[in-house]
Amino acid sequence: MAGPLARTRELRHRFEAVAHQVRDRLSAHTWSVVQAALAAVLAWTIAGGLIQDHSPFFAPIAAVIALNASGGERGSNAIKLLTGVFIGIGAGELALVVGTGPTLTMAAGTLLAMIVAVAVNAERIVIGQAAASAILTTIFIADGSPGIDRLVDALLGAGVALVFSQLLFPARLVALLRRIEVDALTGMSGMLTGVAEALGEEGDVSSQQMVNRLGDLSGPMAELSRARESSMSTIRLSTIRWGDPQPVLDEDEIIERLILLAESCLFLCRSTAAMGAHERRELVPIVSGMADVLGILADDLSSREAREQAVEQALMTARMYGPGRPDDDQVTQATHLAVEMVATDIMLFAGIRFEEVEEVLQGELEDPLVPHPPGVPWLPWLSWRPRLDRFGRWRPGPPGSGPWGRWRSGPPR
Repeated sequence: MAGPLARTRELRHRFEAVAHQVRDRLSAHTWSVVQAALAAVLAWTIAGGLIQDHSPFFAPIAAVIALNASGGERGSNAIKLLTGVFIGIGAGELALVVGTGPTLTMAAGTLLAMIVAVAVNAERIVIGQAAASAILTTIFIADGSPGIDRLVDALLGAGVALVFSQLLFPARLVALLRRIEVDALTGMSGMLTGVAEALGEEGDVSSQQMVNRLGDLSGPMAELSRARESSMSTIRLSTIRWGDPQPVLDEDEIIERLILLAESCLFLCRSTAAMGAHERRELVPIVSGMADVLGILADDLSSREAREQAVEQALMTARMYGPGRPDDDQVTQATHLAVEMVATDIMLFAGIRFEEVEEVLQGELEDPLVPHPPGVPWLPWLSWRPRLDRFGRWRPGPPGSGPWGRWRSGPPR
């Protein structure tokens, strides 16, 4: 009976894991899907009311496709989509004039639209949308509406998408960046946990497991890099520029520190992989302790108490391993340096100034002051966030500190 029971438990665990993943996906994307559906209905209604006796199918299509992007990229996505639609409709109309049959007309329109999009160095989304618009234009000949009507439909759909993405439901870019940071910290913690488990194994199995775990950070690191690249363009192309972009710039600096922390974790894992079996086992609590620190940060990234606990535990773990001895071999010295680098980058990520970090590592400062993490603005085009006390409770500010007041970076240190 043990075999069937074990298989039943395994199937149940797999089902629960899949159900948890589905729930997370629905939780993360349901609201954006609802927004796209509402935008499609609104675009269809407006276009149908403005232009009589035709089916405004381009309007809802443009609205949905424009909103089919991450929150910080929906505005630029609408512009790209509109560019592709204009190219495709123009190519389709030209193909209808010179075409001799439905198949050849569609082929000519699609080919011309993609060639023009490629010639202007358009992105893939523009090329694909240009081709799709040309196909729809040449297929629906019986519709009888002139090309200007289809252009108006596309313009209305993209306009509705811009209203939804920039005014009604603008992206909270700082909140998006925080979620990316949490995912990266979770990935780092998981990698260090796996490496700590591999350090307790014997022989080649341990080395192979550690090498396999080093690739776990490729996804989070790539996501962090993309977030840094897109944050500046998002500020330029969204309503964030109407308010105070400083919160986004501050979060971009935090992401840079997080990238350095990830590199330090990789250095620690690589250096431990080159050590002997006995030294590896001594490093198990060190690597595992650093993994726990990153887990604490990931669990509550916006909490000052969590950051203080993470700093305290990182220092305790680093001091447990010690600074090393002058007669240590190069690999051991590198490992001591890696542990110190991870602790340093954790303190910097928590907001401690670099000068204080040096004093802490040298034993001159025992209790470093961890600042409150910056708050997340409610709306990107309002430079305001709720004012909280040290217990996280809202409290009214002085006159002029309301929604149109200046940005508050948090309670005083």
